[in-house]
Amino acid sequence: MKFAHLLAFGSACLLAATTVQAQWQWIDQSNKKVFSDTAPPPEIPDKNILRRPGPSSSARVTFSPAPAPEAGSAQPASAAPASAGGAAKAKPTGVDKDLEEKARKAEEAEKAKQAAEAQKVAQAKAENCQRARQGKATMDSGIRVARLNAQGEREVMDDKARTAETQRLQSVIDSDCK
Repeated sequence: MKFAHLLAFGSACLLAATTVQAQWQWIDQSNKKVFSDTAPPPEIPDKNILRRPGPSSSARVTFSPAPAPEAGSAQPASAAPASAGGAAKAKPTGVDKDLEEKARKAEEAEKAKQAAEAQKVAQAKAENCQRARQGKATMDSGIRVARLNAQGEREVMDDKARTAETQRLQSVIDSDCK
């Protein structure tokens, strides 16, 4: 049973390795790396092709293009339409429009997330400001204020505790009420 699991795992790894090798990688005119399963466009020079599909880069065989005919020699009739047809094709830019759109949407989503977070922080500051102002108004009114101690018993605040609480509330007002 374990052998069957190992065999399945090994074949999955081998399959993944062969699909990775079928990738082209090159640098386009705007100096961006492009990954594709199709060959690069003809305007990409050979020196900008970083990876080709195949066994390995050392066993790769490259062919140079056929030499251009001399000005005085006659060009075969079949060569002229082929070169004209190749020039008439739309040249791919190597930039994926869908990828650009996804990147733009992700950037917009990140900005919206940051704006929502900033709005949440501003709302929390406004609530803290309102509570601090209400607490300071209570402390300034002079009424008796009681708090619960660690044992859960009510204690009336003395003048020292009232002064400390008033200073704390004032610092909250100074920081959050702008």
